[in-house]
Amino acid sequence: QVHLEESGGGSVKAGGSLRLSCVASGSTRSSYCMGWFRLAPGKERERVASIYEGKPKYSKAVQDRFIVSNDGTQNTLHLQMNNLKPEDTALYRCALDSCPVMPYYNDAHPPDAWGQGIMVNVSS
Repeated sequence: QVHLEESGGGSVKAGGSLRLSCVASGSTRSSYCMGWFRLAPGKERERVASIYEGKPKYSKAVQDRFIVSNDGTQNTLHLQMNNLKPEDTALYRCALDSCPVMPYYNDAHPPDAWGQGIMVNVSS
C-alpha cells in the first residue's frame, strides 16, 4: 500500500508564501509520478502542478507564482507557493500514479494514491 505524507500549508495573508511537501512511501510501483491537486469550495478539483520527464507543468491559475520541485528524488514533491491570493484557498492533496499524472481523476479512475490533504487559507 502506498502512503503519501503531506506537510506544510496553513494560513497566510494575500501576497505571502507557503511551501507544501509530499513524501511517498510503501509499495509504490517502480516508476511513478506525483502531482499536486486542490479542491476549493464550489469548484472542481484542479491539478495545480506536476513533474513529468523532468519538466514542471502548472495550471494557468498558478503559473508564474508556484514552483514544483522534487529535489531529484522520485518519492518527494514540493510546492513553493508565492504571491498567494485568496482564490488559492483550498484543500491541497498530493497524488501518485503512473506517469504522467493525469489532469483529472474521479472515483471510477483514481490515482494509485492520494494524500490526506492539507488546508491552505489565504486571507485578503
